[in-house]
Amino acid sequence: MTLPLYVINAFTDKPFAGNPAAVCPLDAWLPEDTMQSIAAQNNLSETAFFVAESDGYRIRWFTPACEVKLCGHATLASAYILFNELQYEGDALQFESKSGPLTVSRDENRIALNFPVWELQPADDIYDVAGAIGQTPVKTCYGGDDLMAILDNESQVVNIKPDFSLVKNLRARGLIVTAPGDKVDFVSRFFAPAAGIPEDPVTGSAHCALTPYWSAELGKTKMTARQVSARGGDLVCELQGERVEIAGNAQLYAKGQISI
Repeated sequence: MTLPLYVINAFTDKPFAGNPAAVCPLDAWLPEDTMQSIAAQNNLSETAFFVAESDGYRIRWFTPACEVKLCGHATLASAYILFNELQYEGDALQFESKSGPLTVSRDENRIALNFPVWELQPADDIYDVAGAIGQTPVKTCYGGDDLMAILDNESQVVNIKPDFSLVKNLRARGLIVTAPGDKVDFVSRFFAPAAGIPEDPVTGSAHCALTPYWSAELGKTKMTARQVSARGGDLVCELQGERVEIAGNAQLYAKGQISI
């Protein structure tokens, strides 16, 4: 069997930047273990699979190690393929997912994801996080399945050197580290070694928690953000009640087929 496969750099308009996602459009679902094996073989932070349904598409995301409930950059990458490679007509589409319906729209070169807000809950993990990243957070909180640590400034976020064995033992899917930005409203990094991703280059889903947090802190609903990983990526985030819009660019890196 041969299947189409694309690699898209999400949340960037430059080559070799942003977060690369593999996208595998399907006519019908493959067995779950086959999709997991494809994701492990691709060895990117996420591989997205989608299948057409009567009113849109159903999407699933796999890291090299496991399936996840929500992924921003691979959803953006999947929409890019539909809009630009598969001749989808219209400027908006809907994915059904394990996190509910996700609407995606395009405006010129930018693609916008409409995702659920992740409710923020207090956490008492400051000392565990401090040991894992070598910086003592101002505060910690939970957003969805992730733990979020707030630092004082962008330089601290850029310069942390996490101990991945300690990050893996935190009580969360992943660790978001964030601070006010120098040239953008806020910056972040994201670590998820327990999910097979030591550091994710740009994490759309983390902004489901980052956006409501920084909206409350900064007193604004629309903000610019940058994930300051080695590859880096840029996002525009807007709080819309119980939803968040996360927008960015995307670039095709590769397209071909795989044989299984």
